[in-house]
Amino acid sequence: MNEQGNPRGEGDLLPEAGAEIKAMAKEGLAHPSSRPVLVGAGIGAVAGALLPVVSWPVGLIAGAGFMLYKRLRP
Repeated sequence: MNEQGNPRGEGDLLPEAGAEIKAMAKEGLAHPSSRPVLVGAGIGAVAGALLPVVSWPVGLIAGAGFMLYKRLRP
């Protein structure tokens, strides 16, 4: 996307997320994004287990995805 269509100068989300996930997989818990994403996954799993509509795997994925998004777009 050009600079006129993206005034904040941010790149595409999917390539950035892919690079971040690869870096997290390579570095493990030493990567600065690993712990917040794991905490978000845990909170999402607990919320998914407590809510009758969704199950814990859905909550886990949603929590991890949300925290990864917040790490990429604060």
